[in-house]
Amino acid sequence: MKSIRNVVVIAHVDHGKTTLIDALLKQTHVFRDNQEEMGVERILDSNDIERERGITILAKNCSVNYKDIKVNIIDTPGHADFSGEVERTLGMAEGAILIIDAQEGPMPQTRFVLKKALEIGLKPLVVINKIDKKYARIPYVIKKTENLFLQLATDESQLTFPILYAVGRDGRVFKDIPADFNEKSDVTPLLDEIIKYVPEPKIANDKSFKMLVSSFDYDSHLGRIVIGKIHQGTIEKGKKLTLTSDPSKIFTVEKLFVSKGLERLKTEKAYSGDIIFFAGARDANIGDTVAEQGDLVSLPGIKIGEPTVHITISPNTSPFTGNEGEFSTNRQLEERLNKELETNLSLKLEKRKDGKFKVSGRGELHLAVFLENLRREGYEMEVEKPQVIIKEVDGQKMEPIEELNIIVPSEYVGIINQELGKRYATLVSTEPINEKEVEFIYHVPTRAIIGLRGILMSATKGTILLSAQLIDHKPLGKKIPKMRCGALIASKSGNALSYGLRAAQERGITFIEPGVTVYEGMIIGANAKTEDISINVCKGKQLTNMRSKSSDGVIQLTPPENLSLERNLDFLEDDELLEITPASLRLRKKQLTELDRRRIQRKQKHYLAQ
Repeated sequence: MKSIRNVVVIAHVDHGKTTLIDALLKQTHVFRDNQEEMGVERILDSNDIERERGITILAKNCSVNYKDIKVNIIDTPGHADFSGEVERTLGMAEGAILIIDAQEGPMPQTRFVLKKALEIGLKPLVVINKIDKKYARIPYVIKKTENLFLQLATDESQLTFPILYAVGRDGRVFKDIPADFNEKSDVTPLLDEIIKYVPEPKIANDKSFKMLVSSFDYDSHLGRIVIGKIHQGTIEKGKKLTLTSDPSKIFTVEKLFVSKGLERLKTEKAYSGDIIFFAGARDANIGDTVAEQGDLVSLPGIKIGEPTVHITISPNTSPFTGNEGEFSTNRQLEERLNKELETNLSLKLEKRKDGKFKVSGRGELHLAVFLENLRREGYEMEVEKPQVIIKEVDGQKMEPIEELNIIVPSEYVGIINQELGKRYATLVSTEPINEKEVEFIYHVPTRAIIGLRGILMSATKGTILLSAQLIDHKPLGKKIPKMRCGALIASKSGNALSYGLRAAQERGITFIEPGVTVYEGMIIGANAKTEDISINVCKGKQLTNMRSKSSDGVIQLTPPENLSLERNLDFLEDDELLEITPASLRLRKKQLTELDRRRIQRKQKHYLAQ
């Protein structure tokens, strides 16, 4: 039994958490010099979507050994949409390594995760990362960080914390600001501070076993794997345990593991304070207390923040339904959604009377990643436009308000002010970061942020840094005007031809290329004007007896705009759907024929007139 330290690594997105953990794993010789992992970056981001997007989505556990002390490390997501992963894992640690970018400083998610960590009494260590950036402003970032602690600390002792400086990409950490940023170093200063500053978990091996379930994993042979930190007592393979919430559910610990590097090491026994993994508790849920039989006292549960956005999901009803997916029925979709609820605590599910599913999450990205996982597993579905969750408090409708942080090159300041002005955002502050960049902080309704990221990314040529964090609920504000132009809609079914697409590109931009099969009512592009237009993209050049072949030259087409899943969700209006299959993403109108769309419009006009 070794001395233990449990630390959680928290930060805003892209501030260097996972990269610094890479250095900890490599420099403590978790891997052999010739192992493949030594040449891999972002080792813990093992999920395909995490690697593609360059962000952490799921919290991960690993451990390193230093000076004969075991350090359990929990890597957490930096994006606000996945903050539920942070909330459910903080309780497994006694200390928190807060990583802050030396140029950007504390951001909205930094405030959120630090507040949660301080509320449960974690000992914080601050690492100012990326100190070698050209526009790093270390003294300013330190001052801003200290002010953040003053605002959030729940105890005076939390105002004293070590500050380290790092170039995480190179695995170099310094106790003091180095005179030369190329100075040699390693991660030893950080490990020394963890051992010195983070308290050892309370050891209570003489008490009866008790543990809070913080996470799950699945194994094809063992089934559900329960993950958590032993609050008290010891656990052995074969031990009989129960749930304090339902003592009738008794189970046996079939397999028991502790972490060693990235691996799970089989063990016969584990002690209080360590993070363990065991199989056998099939009925346990995240937040449940697992204890010895007869013990009915539960540990404090996990508090997860409320969702802010919901989408409606239903089986695919397009003419192509069942062609590209393995699972397309309502029953299969419901089973998969219910399974997701077991591990994705930020997600809420409600089955509507019409059989469709209302799925609520922390934001567009949270929902988009979930939908992407479903399509990769072989599911077909259609989803409606994301909607903000409006709460009713004392008879008044309240909507979520977010703090929006934007860093952008100075040349795009006008675009930012114009776009946020249209969305009724309130400017809180603006200041230059350096000679080339400006930082904006806005308070803006969540419904105004839907679709904003894609627009600003295009307008600023991908140079913008944008993040948001829920801060409050306020009375429902004014209706935000429609931000999108009209759609180009296929009027006929068939294969898209260059001749028909050229006519479509005279009206706006297209989303498909020649040869793509379309159906009537499918959206094939965006109109340059506000109204929707039906257009026959399957139309070829008309030939006559005098012209037996089409030989008027090669048709030049602008390459189509390929929309990601998030951009497709952003594009949607109330009368449209997004068809999602393993092979395709298709935008479509709810009413496929123009006749049906006109009937609906007449009914709406009649209703408004009354």
